[in-house]
Amino acid sequence: MKQSISLREHWGQRVEILTLNPPESDAISNFPGVAHGVGPGTRIYGYTPNLSRWISKNRSRFDVAVVHGLWNHASVGGWQGLRRARLPYVLFTHGMMDPWFRKSKPIKHWVKQSFWAIQGRVLRDANEVLFTSEEEMRLADGVFFGYNYRPRVVAYAAAEATPCGLVDEAAFHKLVPELAGRPYLLFLSRIHEKKGCNLLLEGFAKAVHRPDLQLVIAGPPHGDLGERLQAQAHSLGIAERVHWPGMVKGAAKAGAFRGAEAFVLTSHQENFGIAVAEALAYGKPVLISNQINIWREIESGGAGVVAPDTVDGATRVIAAWEQLTPEARIAMGRAAREVYERNFTVEAAARDLTAALERAAASGPQR
Repeated sequence: MKQSISLREHWGQRVEILTLNPPESDAISNFPGVAHGVGPGTRIYGYTPNLSRWISKNRSRFDVAVVHGLWNHASVGGWQGLRRARLPYVLFTHGMMDPWFRKSKPIKHWVKQSFWAIQGRVLRDANEVLFTSEEEMRLADGVFFGYNYRPRVVAYAAAEATPCGLVDEAAFHKLVPELAGRPYLLFLSRIHEKKGCNLLLEGFAKAVHRPDLQLVIAGPPHGDLGERLQAQAHSLGIAERVHWPGMVKGAAKAGAFRGAEAFVLTSHQENFGIAVAEALAYGKPVLISNQINIWREIESGGAGVVAPDTVDGATRVIAAWEQLTPEARIAMGRAAREVYERNFTVEAAARDLTAALERAAASGPQR
């Protein structure tokens, strides 16, 4: 957090966070900056009149706002307050307009299309609607109809790799002592249906020819999916080679990244894939599906292997890794770090967001 504070000073910004969390919540008290909670709101949508009131009362202290996300009161209520206060703003959609959701949950999509009569105005009135990759912006075009908006791609950041330390490796291996120093591929994310973990298990079983290569699937499980995946690993005959440390944080997370041969994520949909960019920061090649929206940057930079989000695709990315020489793997790791430095540093994200905020402040409210 010291790095983010120094960046705020470097870019001449004073930042405060407004959230629907209750003022007494842990999220507020543990936040290492200025944060204001105006909740609680209603259980599902999060409505509270306190959001708009707070914006009106404090408008004079700010030049511009950033709205994060769609489909809840933080977005719509924030827009209502900002519009009344005549405060310009930019908006991050954070992947919430991806057409994957239209295909996977068609009924919910049409509910959202109905709500677009309100939600669409939030995008229409934003000075700019910010996307974190060219792919995200392209996919969002035409998913909902009824309002035009001003799109722009900005850099998005993953944290810099932590300095190398034996403490990190020890913390991780304490969670998975059965690895016993053997090489492994790392999955680190939520264990959720959209992450394609079932594809990963099948691909690993089919493609790996080194008997000592292991697979670590780290993250909190959604429902009973973890149990079902472990049963799948048993049926594939790879249960002894797949490790499930649960959610990995702090030093153990750094150790997990640092010790991995490569990072693997065969998701059906990822707006950005923050864990992918984190792996790049550690100089780790990434074996991913082409449904992760930063796949083009990775493929063009030679930082990994990309294939469709299918069993065949998962098999192909792992098989391609297995076929590389040790020298080629090292070269791909160097390319991974270069792709991170070129696209996903905090400095790059701060530069692009600052420019967007300056444009919004200079042009003023759009309505």
